[in-house]
Amino acid sequence: MDQDQDHGGRNCCSCCFSFIFTAGLTSLFLWLSLRPDKPKCSLEYFYLPALNKSLDSHSPLNTTLNFMVRLANPNKDQGIYYDDVHLSFSTNSSSLVNYTVPRFYQGHKKKAKKWGQTLPLNNQTVLRAVLPNGSAVFRMDLKTQVRFKIVFWKTKRYGVEVGADVEVNGNGVKANKKGIKMKKSDSSTRLRRSCFWICVLMNLLVFFVIR
Repeated sequence: MDQDQDHGGRNCCSCCFSFIFTAGLTSLFLWLSLRPDKPKCSLEYFYLPALNKSLDSHSPLNTTLNFMVRLANPNKDQGIYYDDVHLSFSTNSSSLVNYTVPRFYQGHKKKAKKWGQTLPLNNQTVLRAVLPNGSAVFRMDLKTQVRFKIVFWKTKRYGVEVGADVEVNGNGVKANKKGIKMKKSDSSTRLRRSCFWICVLMNLLVFFVIR
């Protein structure tokens, strides 16, 4: 009888070890496949008519700012919930204007183009940004918080803060014809750790359901 109890105890320990090993390995693979990457942001269009030298100089100065920002979700299986996206435009010396893109949801591998037009800017501030060579440099910063949709879960909010310098030529448009990529934030470490624990919980849930 003692032998049977000893044999049963060994079987129990073996089952527990097998479960822990299998769950850990499965969680690792799920974490590697489901861990999300933060959105990629770029400025695709920037036009300030006040700096367009080809326009009639006798016309009233148009200091509105027209732009388009692209936000791309690089994830194959995870959607992204954006809070309000706050954009701020400035020069080296002063702030120009703020603009808010309303919150929205973005599916996996999708790209969102957000067009905007600001209220007229202070013309003296705009003109002071012009360099001796006729070009001008502005700064655009983007700030928001995002949640990732992983299967049936939503992660907690993670901050995204990126920005880029924009050189504008004599036609009032950005000098770089390609999209200007904004610098990435560094908030991915905690995000990926939280996704790992989501995978562990998924494994435990499956284990108890099967049992």
